[in-house]
Amino acid sequence: MIIHAGTHVRVARPSLDLDAAERFYVQGLGLDVQWRSTGGGPGEHDLLMVGPAGGGWHFELTRDADNPVAPAPTVDDLFVVYLGEPPAEALVRRLVEHGGTRVASHNPYWDEHGVTVADPDGYRLVLCSRTWG
Repeated sequence: MIIHAGTHVRVARPSLDLDAAERFYVQGLGLDVQWRSTGGGPGEHDLLMVGPAGGGWHFELTRDADNPVAPAPTVDDLFVVYLGEPPAEALVRRLVEHGGTRVASHNPYWDEHGVTVADPDGYRLVLCSRTWG
């Protein structure tokens, strides 16, 4: 089997507050809610899936109310979005207004080519001014 460019990708992360994560990624970054569910029984998780409409990827943010997993991001756990232009200050401001924290990047490359904002769980989003490829 070969993984090709059209393969859908899901990145799953724990979150302690799915409402805060939704504010950041949907109202702040502008992604869409792809799916949401509330765990109704033992071993079931609350889920929030966000991503671009029609995109080939999405985030799955999970929370187990009975046994929550604390997020453990490092300074190099990055979600990089290649914008192809400098990120608009209005976008950065909106991310901060919706629960993000603007931070200096651990790798100076990202500060030179973009802006880094930590989400409410501490994971880092890089808005990169470059393009990919």
